[in-house]
Amino acid sequence: MSYPAASKKQLEAADEPTLLPSLAKLLDNVRQELDSNQETAKALLTRATSLLRVEIDRQAVSDEPERSGGGLAAWQARRLVVFIDARLDRPIRLKDLSEVSKLSTAYFCRAFKRTFSETPHSYIVRRRLNKAETLMLTSDLSLSDIAIRCGFTDQAHLCKLFRQQYARSPAAWRRERTETGCRRAKLVIRVNYAAEPC
Repeated sequence: MSYPAASKKQLEAADEPTLLPSLAKLLDNVRQELDSNQETAKALLTRATSLLRVEIDRQAVSDEPERSGGGLAAWQARRLVVFIDARLDRPIRLKDLSEVSKLSTAYFCRAFKRTFSETPHSYIVRRRLNKAETLMLTSDLSLSDIAIRCGFTDQAHLCKLFRQQYARSPAAWRRERTETGCRRAKLVIRVNYAAEPC
């Protein structure tokens, strides 16, 4: 089985199908709600802001692998990133990854670790958690639905791995990022209201 090589632009756009349309939709909803329901508009703006912060944090920790002796070639690394990101919602077998890179399974595992500084399993889990973050900020899906869409066996599996990575539950993480902006906006309104002369 052969897979087409990915260009650098395709690689850079790997996250955009979930990020940019979601962000655009959130901002469209803000514009629609701004006049009629300011509280909803503020909550949507908070989600959009949180989504941008998460993406900025992701960009800071670049996924671009460094080429080292015995690692994957650049074309192999790009092809693997695109292949994995496109299949996060389903099981990804080591055999499939080695076929994509055109290496034996044993050599592939060593080369992947040298290139990405983590095992294929760790990399896939991290990418699934990134996708779960995006879905938590851009949708009202339940955590169980998000878990399934990100390739976790169930909500408990997502919660366990999320807690290991972020030291808090997904529900708490989501709540912090969707309610913080609302609380700040209410505080600003109260302060401005209190400062007005009677």
